[in-house]
Amino acid sequence: MESTQTGPERPPHSISQSEQLLFGGPLLYDTGWSSYDGAFARLSLWSMVATLPRLIVTTVRLARDADRDALRVVAAAELGRGVAQAIGLVAVNTVLAALLAEGAAADRLRDALPALVAVAVTALLGALLAAASTYGSGRLEPKVERVATERYLARAAAVELAAIEDDQFHRLLDTAQYGATSARRMIDYCVRVVNALLSLVAAASVLTVLHPVLLPLLALMTVPSMWRTLVTTRRRYQSFRTWVQHARASRVLSSELTATETAAEIRVHQVGPFLLKHFRDMSASSEAEQTRLARLDARTGLWASAWTGLASIATYLTLGALAWGGTMAMSVAGTAVLAIRTGSASLSGMVHSINNLYDESLFVADLDRLCTEAAGWAIPTGGRPIPRRPRRITFENVTFRYPGTDAPPALADVTLTIPTGRITALVGENGSGKSTLVKLLAGLYLPESGSVTWDGVPTTQADRHQLFARIAMVAQDFNRWRFTARVNITIGAPNIPIDEDRLRAAARDSGADTVVEDLPRGWDTLLARGYQGGHQLSGGQWQRLGIARAHYRGAPVLIVDEPTAALDAKEEQRVFDQIRDLAAAGQTVILITHRMASVRHADLVHVLHHGRLVESGSPSELLARPDGHFSELYGIQAAQFERRAAPAGTPGAPASPLV
Repeated sequence: MESTQTGPERPPHSISQSEQLLFGGPLLYDTGWSSYDGAFARLSLWSMVATLPRLIVTTVRLARDADRDALRVVAAAELGRGVAQAIGLVAVNTVLAALLAEGAAADRLRDALPALVAVAVTALLGALLAAASTYGSGRLEPKVERVATERYLARAAAVELAAIEDDQFHRLLDTAQYGATSARRMIDYCVRVVNALLSLVAAASVLTVLHPVLLPLLALMTVPSMWRTLVTTRRRYQSFRTWVQHARASRVLSSELTATETAAEIRVHQVGPFLLKHFRDMSASSEAEQTRLARLDARTGLWASAWTGLASIATYLTLGALAWGGTMAMSVAGTAVLAIRTGSASLSGMVHSINNLYDESLFVADLDRLCTEAAGWAIPTGGRPIPRRPRRITFENVTFRYPGTDAPPALADVTLTIPTGRITALVGENGSGKSTLVKLLAGLYLPESGSVTWDGVPTTQADRHQLFARIAMVAQDFNRWRFTARVNITIGAPNIPIDEDRLRAAARDSGADTVVEDLPRGWDTLLARGYQGGHQLSGGQWQRLGIARAHYRGAPVLIVDEPTAALDAKEEQRVFDQIRDLAAAGQTVILITHRMASVRHADLVHVLHHGRLVESGSPSELLARPDGHFSELYGIQAAQFERRAAPAGTPGAPASPLV
């Protein structure tokens, strides 16, 4: 968000030539949190004062939800510190009055002793209360962050798949993820604000009691410091977008220069000097912006110091005149100096803390908004039960269009049956609707019209958590968890205790046992490169672990999406032998594939084209239809196979991938 400030202090938002060439403009994140750029710039002195009560209430609510006892400790300690400070200033005034009175030095010291004891006691009490506040805050902050993070993660994990794919909701997820750390920081900033506010109130109260003219003098002394803090903070925040985009672009170049994936091309094509030249160009832009900011800050500080100096002279002249004329006792003047200094420092710190508190509250508010919106997106609990082993899954005139798009339906009026205990293949080109169909089958989407039923139970009425429990999935891009090999398989059934026998059987049946045997720490090897003890698997090895995960889950319906894409011919045959064995044992297998060679293992093939079901039948039945879509796809792949397999100029019929 661009600043609306005009004049010489407006930060330049021009980009370097390197950024224009490499990125086509400034390198800005397309995330929700970037919508708050400039929030500080809109925070004026009066809006800051008006916002303070709401910010404190929000922080207290977060702390109360996390740990009420710790909140009470912090509140009592800060209130006690304010009272102790006021008592201390009054005691200082009494000490000064006794020491400046007429009489022998011993008599004056004796008269001042009770007040000196009071000063020492209040100082000790203030230190103890500060320690108590620090303890309470330290106890509160991690709990607040944990409670807020749990709220975020729990809501995010419980929403419909459509919510995660919705652009607006996902931008809210981007923003709200910062709410937990912001909530933690709000505790610290709020404690600082309350402490500074109570210190200011204590100083102002004492000054009002000592002499009515002292309170305006406090304002005269503190306004320059407050103005400097507010202006400097606003300017730095306005500048943030300018210099951070340069730094971000520089980090991109740094990561490209050091990444494993780019290393070979950088060396062969000699890209290093090219990127280093642009790195220097962007760094120069960043340095120029920060130099400009330092110059403005120095000028502001000079004006504020001059203003403070004049205000200090006026204040001390006023105090001197009052004391010289007998209107104010010297002891009162000395106490006033201490109170004014205390109040000035408190007000300056409070302005800075309120700025930070305001900024963090924006992300906490987004976390609250996420929780509210997530409730509307939540997958319902309860519903009609789903049979443990369904006999038939049917689609009846199903149409589905992705929300928020004007594109044609991803599925249009599809009617088909998936029998259990058999292998059903879904084939078709990219975008034909195969993946959408299985997501509807699994209850991840609900049909726009028509019905998907499991033994007559529509997914719109079913207990979808039961429905999910009936399904195991092996997607082509299945998740490669950055956990140990053991967890990467057993996470297929996360709600039951780990069964070592079941684990080893799943690994043996999928061929993952040989992968684990070669790992440096076996089952306890961390499968994440870049961490100490981490290990990286090949695509084929990961594929075996993914299949083992589905075996371990043991669900009655198995959905496999291009399960052998990363395997060699021998391992591919082994996987399909296992799939046939699973179907023979009663498991329903739904195979999504582009490769016609894979469908020879299927009992039934459904052919999709542009979201419509165009053919169904066994592989041999579909091949017998020369004008069918399946035969067309087969012919294209068979011709490619012939060109790859036959020597140049050798005639011959295409080798059938179905044989």
